[in-house]
Amino acid sequence: MDKRRRWRLAAELLFAGVVVSLTAGLFHAESPDANDHVASFEAYAASGIWTLVHLVQFVGMALVIGGLFVLLPALVVRPGLLSVTARFGALSAAIALALYAALQAVDGVALKHAVDAWAGAAEPEKSMRFATAEGIRWLEWGMRSYQSFLLGAALVLFGIVVAATRHVSPFIGYLMGLSGVAYLVQGWIIGASGFAAANAWPTLVGIVVTVAWTVWLLVSALRMPANAPKVPS
Repeated sequence: MDKRRRWRLAAELLFAGVVVSLTAGLFHAESPDANDHVASFEAYAASGIWTLVHLVQFVGMALVIGGLFVLLPALVVRPGLLSVTARFGALSAAIALALYAALQAVDGVALKHAVDAWAGAAEPEKSMRFATAEGIRWLEWGMRSYQSFLLGAALVLFGIVVAATRHVSPFIGYLMGLSGVAYLVQGWIIGASGFAAANAWPTLVGIVVTVAWTVWLLVSALRMPANAPKVPS
């Protein structure tokens, strides 16, 4: 595959993954305070598309990670420090995708069944059902925290390589790394205090910066010369 086609496919997958993820997020049931478990569980129980939304979110993440893997051979030409950096980035991305699959199974399936059981339970067993749902919620926090750490690490490592190799503007790599840092911060906050208000800013920064670098990367890939040299398949 020639360099232009490789970059174009990678950029298209990355951009498509972001669009799919953000679109699915628009249909995600919410409460004003995600750490208010009573209000949150009521919203989740009322959602008829909860499991579908999380499946689509997984598809979006799979597209993003697929884009990083398609990009990998185009980034590193010779063995060396950058090659090792990129491969560690790919390893982090692969683990992040596996964690995301488990996270969506916990959040999109297990938690949904638990909150439905709580919402429909008779009063004597409501407290027990709520405790079960809350335990699953805390498991979600833990998985989301570590998934954010691994995804953040992958984006930082890939950003370093993109900036250093200069196949495209190094500022794309800088923004890629910044989005990774935002995910790292999210991972820490979620692990420490769940979906607290403090997570709003790193989440917003991560979304805005990720949209920026994926759009910029797509435009750059589309404008690459057609006679660019081939890269390993």
